[in-house]
Amino acid sequence: MSAYVSALDLFSIGIGPSSSHTVGPMRAAAHFAGELQRSARDGRGPAGGGTGAPTHLSVVLCGSLGATGIGHGTPDAVVAGLRGQIAETCDPDAIPDGWEKLGDGSPVVIGRGLDADAAGEDEGEDLDEEPLVITVATADVRLAPLTRLPGHPNGMRFTATDDAGDVVVERVYYSIGGGFVLSEEELAQAEEAEKRQRAAEAVEPAPVEPAPVESVETVSTGSTNKTTVSAGSTNKTTVPTPVEPVEPVPYPVLNAAQLLAAADRTGLSIAEVAWANETALRPEAEVTAALDDIWQTMSDCVDHGLERHGTLPGRMKVRRRARSQREKLEVMDAAGAETTIEWLQAYAMAVNEENASGQRVVTAPTNGAAGIIPAVGRHYLRTHPELQGDDEATAAERRRTMRTYLLTAAAIGALYKRNASISGAEAGCQGEVGSACSMAAGAICALLGGTPAQVENAAEIAMEHNLGLTCDPVGGLVQVPCIERNAIAACTAVSAARMALQGDGSHVVSLDTVIETMRQTGLDMSSKYKETSEGGLAVNVIEC
Repeated sequence: MSAYVSALDLFSIGIGPSSSHTVGPMRAAAHFAGELQRSARDGRGPAGGGTGAPTHLSVVLCGSLGATGIGHGTPDAVVAGLRGQIAETCDPDAIPDGWEKLGDGSPVVIGRGLDADAAGEDEGEDLDEEPLVITVATADVRLAPLTRLPGHPNGMRFTATDDAGDVVVERVYYSIGGGFVLSEEELAQAEEAEKRQRAAEAVEPAPVEPAPVESVETVSTGSTNKTTVSAGSTNKTTVPTPVEPVEPVPYPVLNAAQLLAAADRTGLSIAEVAWANETALRPEAEVTAALDDIWQTMSDCVDHGLERHGTLPGRMKVRRRARSQREKLEVMDAAGAETTIEWLQAYAMAVNEENASGQRVVTAPTNGAAGIIPAVGRHYLRTHPELQGDDEATAAERRRTMRTYLLTAAAIGALYKRNASISGAEAGCQGEVGSACSMAAGAICALLGGTPAQVENAAEIAMEHNLGLTCDPVGGLVQVPCIERNAIAACTAVSAARMALQGDGSHVVSLDTVIETMRQTGLDMSSKYKETSEGGLAVNVIEC
């Protein structure tokens, strides 16, 4: 993949329980709502020149979306998106049961409240001139687990017809993980670009050296989330000359080898390389504010999860445990016991319990793995008393520290997104929890004083020991084994960082190699273990 993956895209504020099965479908539905509004306003019929207006609507959720959509709240997310709800700003408590409440047919105001960017409109277009109302029934949003669209396991088809039954607007979208969505056309373009990239790699490998900013151009695809995605790369020790245009960033690295080369050539840390790229695309103040908001949302999610009790949604009635663990740890702390690891686990469980209940979370890089990066970050702050004060100077230093943490994690996460996958439906849980564990390991290694080579080593260690991890959620819910798995992965991330700090950064398996291995493992993995609930724990644990 050639396009730059921004930290502000990789870390997106949304709702639980799934980035690919909740946030992505909501974004796709909101984009389709914009298409419907334009069609109704322009009076386009089936051939683009008729007068048929959209009066009927159907949505088919295919493959993994159909298999685990109920547990992930996918139909509810689609209905919310059609109504103009945006994952970043919606009221999480208003989303559940929206699908069932449609019943035999309820009026849906299409795209009410959508802004131009969310609906794919040009700036200045008035989306609320005349509200478009379509009656939609529960049966109109259909689950089709045995139907797989050709582009990705998480495919969905939206179709609007007029009173005569003629198609007015039809779109296919793919939710490719981490809340990222591509239309059918965008995915085809990305796959073609990947073919050209691989051809260039085979013919003319380039040395591992970042290109100057003047040699690249801005990519413009009209993507539903302004990010282009491809199937991955087989980069090993050499890097193909970029064939597709990329954003004008000073360090358009394609893999970890280039990232390390950029750091070595400039003397910058990995976070500083990422900062230079981010601020080439947006004003510094905007990047700073966004990163601070991301961390604050992560931290708030930890706090909320540590306070709430009760049971999580779903038939299993899984009890929340983070609050009771916090209460026990506070007693142990008062007695002088060692509780560092237990607090780390509690932080991760708190976030994932919030995610499982559909609350506000940060995709990092997915919702199923959303607890790891916040937990490891809070662990670092807890173990560094100099960052715990309430005065403005300490608070400012804490914000700077967490920006470094997030930028380092994002630089690593971008490599997984570009060269493998962060989608559980595509790569299994190694693509979600494995990627997040790797990101957190490299990021905390950097905070602990690690060199870029040690950071790369920490990230590699963490993923190496998550290879082959399956995604087999019991009942299609992001609860078992997901919540505990985040807690264990947070511990693995810290262990990987500490192991890397004991070395000098040289090691046998490179991060690029382990990313490619993860990609290949995902391709070889049976679909039963890729977010379909058709194998593993999902079929061996009795729901009750």
